[in-house]
Amino acid sequence: MPPPAPPPPPVPAGERLRRWRLVLGGEGGGDGTGAALGGDDAGMDQVLAALYGGAEQPGRSGRRRAGLGGSAPQVARWLGDVREYFPTPVVQVMQRDAIDRLGIASLLLEPEMLAAVEPDVHLVGTLLSLAKAMPDEARDTARTVVRQVTDDLERKLAARTRATLTGALDRAARVQRPRHRDIDWDRTIRANLKHYVPEHRTVVPERLVGYARAARSVRKEVVLAIDQSGSMAASVVYASVFGAVLASMRSLATRLVAFDTAVVDLTDQLSDPVDVLFGTQLGGGTDINRALAYCQQRITRPADTVVVLISDLYEGGIRQEMLKRVAAMKASGVQFVVLLALSDEGAPAYDRDHAAALAALGAPAFACTPELFPEVMAAALEGRPLPVPAAT
Repeated sequence: MPPPAPPPPPVPAGERLRRWRLVLGGEGGGDGTGAALGGDDAGMDQVLAALYGGAEQPGRSGRRRAGLGGSAPQVARWLGDVREYFPTPVVQVMQRDAIDRLGIASLLLEPEMLAAVEPDVHLVGTLLSLAKAMPDEARDTARTVVRQVTDDLERKLAARTRATLTGALDRAARVQRPRHRDIDWDRTIRANLKHYVPEHRTVVPERLVGYARAARSVRKEVVLAIDQSGSMAASVVYASVFGAVLASMRSLATRLVAFDTAVVDLTDQLSDPVDVLFGTQLGGGTDINRALAYCQQRITRPADTVVVLISDLYEGGIRQEMLKRVAAMKASGVQFVVLLALSDEGAPAYDRDHAAALAALGAPAFACTPELFPEVMAAALEGRPLPVPAAT
């Protein structure tokens, strides 16, 4: 067993006071630290004060006050300062806090503001919620921001997803009379162990198990049904990227359906996740039953179809009808997957009663990270148990 790590070196008293001064924000020594800031520390303090400062209090004239004001140029300058003083993950957190705390979401309609932000999945969700109100000039800039994020996600996720699903499709499409180069020798040996010949110390196979040439034709159909209510913003972004990746695989026929109380089929736009995202409209109610009815009508090969419902399950439609549709699809051979979220945001809020009812039908509902999604899809395509995380 390795020895315990040595304790970190003590922080000098002056550095402790500097850190507390940045945390407390007491200009003029009003925080009690007596520490003065200069150089980059002073600039960093101004950036923090603009976002996290409280209202001025009597007798505490040195306390911070939020000061971004209401103009896009001033906010854009503030965003530039944030990017100068803090690393990207911190910048993204502060951007989200600025939108939530200071109500600057409407300023994202300004091109100057959009050009200053640090693109991330959460910002894309905010932009999509504002898309219908954007003037043309801001919409063009917003598409550029969204494309930066989707291109980055696709670079990170596409190769592993294609490799994982290609293997799953090959395993799911085994044939009994494979060509020599298509024989799955491991499974062939296991299937013929009863034909072991001791005197020759070998197995004489009576049945060959192989892989079909899955890439030459459509082997499976995938339907992604995405809840586009406001709470699902990050999931919509990831699902759109994964939808584009799945659609690029010739052995899969992929359909993408977005829904709230209405249903929009975005399959024709799957070649570009940016088009998919701008075809959604975040917000509004939820009618899962209606969305599933639409998907159910378009399933032509139930035994070869995987339906992925991505929703927090807060149903505004007819609950019993929704459950009946899921049961009917599963009875027909459809592999049905329920993801409460497709994001890296941690445990989501969701309707636990509906999740329990779906689990009773053999469709466990769980949150899924982008890293886990290829494994979930591979399991569904092969018809084996899903890799449900231990804590959901």
